[in-house]
Formats: sequence, structure tokens, C-alpha cells
Amino acid sequence: MPSIRRNPHDREIVRLAVPALGALAAEPLYLLADTAIVGHLGTNPLAGLAVAGTVLTAAFSVFNFLAYSTTASVARQFGAGNRRAAAEFGVDGCWLAVALGLGLTVLGIVLAPQIADVMGASAAVRPYAITYLRISILGAPALLLMLAGAGYVRGMQDTRTTLVIAVASNTANLLLELVLVYGFDLGIKGSAWGTVVAQIGGAAAYVAVLSRAARRSEASVRPRLAGIRANAALGSRLVIRTAALLLTLLTATAIAARISDDAVAAHLVAMQIFLFLALSLDALAIAAQAMVGRYLGADAAHDARASARRLLEWGVAAGVGVGVAVALTRPLLASLFTDDGEVRDLVEQLLWFVAALQPIAAVVFVLDGVLIGAGDAGFLAVAMLAATIGVYLPVALVVAITDAGVLWLWVAISLWVVARFVGMVARYRTDRWQVTGAVRA
Repeated sequence: MPSIRRNPHDREIVRLAVPALGALAAEPLYLLADTAIVGHLGTNPLAGLAVAGTVLTAAFSVFNFLAYSTTASVARQFGAGNRRAAAEFGVDGCWLAVALGLGLTVLGIVLAPQIADVMGASAAVRPYAITYLRISILGAPALLLMLAGAGYVRGMQDTRTTLVIAVASNTANLLLELVLVYGFDLGIKGSAWGTVVAQIGGAAAYVAVLSRAARRSEASVRPRLAGIRANAALGSRLVIRTAALLLTLLTATAIAARISDDAVAAHLVAMQIFLFLALSLDALAIAAQAMVGRYLGADAAHDARASARRLLEWGVAAGVGVGVAVALTRPLLASLFTDDGEVRDLVEQLLWFVAALQPIAAVVFVLDGVLIGAGDAGFLAVAMLAATIGVYLPVALVVAITDAGVLWLWVAISLWVVARFVGMVARYRTDRWQVTGAVRA
């Protein structure tokens, strides 16, 4: 628990974490707005959106490294006082994002029918899924550029700009969809085009921010192969980490689905609550990325550890508070998601796991941000693989083979979180992540 005594890092943590929390909360609103609007068009369009939206969410989550790697690189340069180099790292991240986005767009357009088939879309749903996927994927370069742009702004110790852009783009998305879907009667096409246009607007805002920073620091806006390679190298390790995370989530759902319909329904509710809380706590991780990267870039290893320690205290306090809240409101939370008595009972039982895991998970999330800010992506990849392949998958496989039930599946998930906790804390206690300098050697 954090001490009551004021800490010199508290003001900075609040300044970075609070706007970051707002921006994180706004991120899921793109698909949420689409769901609310398309849901009134009928069951088949909504099912088509569900198929395409699931694929898009999974695909884009893999590219979160564009934000994380850019934040770490820019924060180091900012801490070292190299604003020109910081701007150039931001530009490099954006060029990499556009290149990856264009490749993703081509793949999405060409493979949309096959993707719909793999996802099991019925004959009635398939055309809607293909239409939404082919239009929405056009926004991939803009969306990935927004990730890299957000990484630059965060690295410059500014999370308010990300909040402003997130709110503005989501508002534009909602208004555009209402006009296109209902005003022009474009159906699911209007929903997809509204999202694409809003994403382009958000990307344009980040381009304006970076262009202004480049002019002020006399930085080059041309692509630098060395900088792009550095971002890609750091990002490739973070992709491994993210892929292992997705593997855990997908296999858990697959196992729950094979246990029973009630089990998978309860599992999905509990997991959505767990992920929502993780998203909230991730605001501290974003603050950690920015602060730790800046201090290490300024050769202030002591301050990097001191800020990390204070962030951990905040994380534990938040985790305990959230855990108690979940434990006390289990019946209410369960009733919000289902009227089925058996499913509701299962949800209430699973929420005990969710509540108990919050303090541990908070430490994991904060240390994730600390090590990303330090550029220690190699360790993060190894630690995630060890927890997933060495701990979670063997236990989950036993649960699947023995049909032990969804409660035991959550024992496997809990062991996975604990394994990540052990690995991250062990790394934090060493000084191996505290590599100082404008560039991590």
C-alpha cells in the first residue's frame, strides 16, 4: 500500500495517468459505436460486424508495439535532452506504421472471404462480414499511425493530447456513422466508412503534432532506415509477448466452450470484466513507460527505480481497492450481464478469482510498463512465453482433458498471472533493466 506521506513523483503520476486512463477508456468506443448502430439494422448485419470486428480487434492488438516501442525510444531521447532525435524516432515509428498498415490493408482486402469462412460466418452473415472487413481495413494505415503518434506524444510526457484526439475521433466516428447509416441509408457500409474517416482524422491530428515538433527541432521527416529497424527490432519482441497473451485468451475461451454453454458464457463475462479492469490499470503502465524511459535517458537510474517503486505502490493500492469492490458487487455484476440463474451463479464464483487477482495483476501491469519504458522487451517476451507455455498451457490442457470444469480453468489463468508476477518482480529486483543513455545498448 502506498504511504500517506506525499511522494515527489505523485504529481507526475497523476498528470500522466489520469489523461491516459481517459484515452484508454475511449479506445473501445469505435467498435462499441459500430455495434450499437449496426445492431438496429438486423441480426445478420450485427453478426457480420461481430465476425469482422473480432478479427480486426485481434489484428490491431498485435500492432500495439508501435505505441510502446515509440514511447520507450522517444522518452529516452527526451530525458537525454535530444528533442530532435526524439522527433525523428517519432517520425520513424509513423513511417513503420504506415508501411505495416498498407500491407495489412492488402491482406485484408484479398483474404476477406477466406477470413469470413475461417471464422464460421454463415451464408447469410458472410456478405456483411466481408463488406465490413474490406472497408474497415482501409483505415489500417491511419489507425497504426495513430498508435505510433500516441507513442511519440506519451514519450514526450504528454498524455493529454492523446485524450483530446481520442475523444475527438470517437465523437466524429459516432456522428459520421449516424449520418451515413441512417441519413444516407448505407447500412453496414456506412458504419465502416464512418470509422475509416474518423481514423484518418485522428491520424492527421498526430501528423500535425509531429510536423510541428519536427519543425521546431529541425528534425528530418524523411524515413530513416536505421530508426525504422530499431523500432521494428524492439517491436518484434513485443509482438511475441502480445501473441502469447492472445494465445492464452483464445485457448481459455476454446476450452470453456468445450466444457458447456453455461461455462463459456460465464467465462466470457468474467474475462471481459477482468480485461476491462486491466485496461483501467494500464494507465499506470503508460505513466511508467514515459517516466522510466525519460529518467534512464537522463542517466538517472535512481530516479527511474524510485518512480517505479511509487508506481507499484499506486498499483497495489488500486488493485486492492478494485478487488474489494469486485468481491462486494459480485451479485450485481453478474446480474448486469445475464438473467440465466445457472450462468449467474457461475459468474459470481468466477468473480472471486477476478477479485483476488487484482493486486497481483496490478503489479504485473505496472512492471510491464516499467520494463517497456526501459526497453527491456527481450525479457518481456521470454517471461511471457515462460508463463504461457511453461505454466498456463500444461494446466489448461489437463483441465481440457479431464473436463475439470470452468473453475479449474480459472485456476490455470490465475497460475499464469502469478507466474508473470514472479518473473516480473524477479527482474525488477535486479538492476539489469536499468540501462541508461539516450539509446539502450
